Amino acid sequence: MDKKIQIVAIVGAIIFSVLVLTSPSDPIPLPKPISNSQNDFVAILAEKLDKPRAIAVYENRIFVTEKDGLIRVVQDGNLLESPLAAFRPANVFDGGLLGIALHPNFPNNHFLYVFLTYEEDGELWNKIIRITESENKLQDAETILDKIPGSSFTNGGFIKFGPDEKLYVGTGTISDASHLPQDLNSLSGKILRLNDDGTIPDDNPFSDSPVYSLGHRNPQGMTWDDKGNLYVSEFGPEKNDEINMIKAGKNYGWPEQECSGNVNFEDAVLCYDPSIEPGGILFYTGDKLDFEFPFIMASMRSANLYQVDFEEGLSSQKSILSGIGRVRDVVEGDDGSLYVITSNTDGKGFPDRTDDKLLRILK
Repeated sequence: MDKKIQIVAIVGAIIFSVLVLTSPSDPIPLPKPISNSQNDFVAILAEKLDKPRAIAVYENRIFVTEKDGLIRVVQDGNLLESPLAAFRPANVFDGGLLGIALHPNFPNNHFLYVFLTYEEDGELWNKIIRITESENKLQDAETILDKIPGSSFTNGGFIKFGPDEKLYVGTGTISDASHLPQDLNSLSGKILRLNDDGTIPDDNPFSDSPVYSLGHRNPQGMTWDDKGNLYVSEFGPEKNDEINMIKAGKNYGWPEQECSGNVNFEDAVLCYDPSIEPGGILFYTGDKLDFEFPFIMASMRSANLYQVDFEEGLSSQKSILSGIGRVRDVVEGDDGSLYVITSNTDGKGFPDRTDDKLLRILK
């Protein structure tokens, strides 16, 4: 086994890479996911998840959001029968119960945060809810930010706490024809930065505004490197998926720019044409797994988990895991393991009878 951890599928399925993608308008014939409880490198912790969207890990518990409104808990490797919470989100293709984040002081305050799409008077909106849990049950729920413009297809919805213990939120555009991502008075198409109670930090780049950066289309993942730089993955319309390094107060161009080319906007660090549909990303800080490159990226359209060096570019990109279909999110556990969810029941994949799955990469 190569020490650079080329894990070639759960049971030797075909590796799909950017180089073999068809044109963006053609569907990609993804390999059928193969069910297997465990091998030397990958363990399946949960099966039959329904449209999972995001995961968060604390010690022996993994919290999973399902698009249709449930927060599921996997504890000590077992999927609990009862959900932690059940919401009634809007029934739209790419909205619902989306991102999830744990408060930095979660062991003491038991706060979880989720991003939820809902409908009111015929309009779609998103909001951020702070949940207090106890023994995997909801004790309290409070909306801390509301009236984020919603969409059937581009809500963004990824949320994470940064090294500064502020809550960062990626919001999408309401449509590809909308110019709200360029409007500082709108919460659409932005990276937002909030205090843990939803109030606005005093040191945000725009006075009395939660907006941290603007000009985004559909953020799907975020991570910070060891220097404190924030990176965000984004879906393009049919091509030009982006990895952006986010700087406070900067404009990333949507819909005026895709990837690069306009001096008035920030250029993407990486641009994918054709699309790979990047999902969750992370900067790996553990020592359990030996990666050549530090950034780990989930990809739905190309059905892979990749390692990549954003500074080196696409030439550094290598597959870690494939053969499980669409890969939605990836997080690092306390012990340095990686946890991954598939996204084969989202309407774009080819689910088998055990999809979707939560997996742990062991070595």
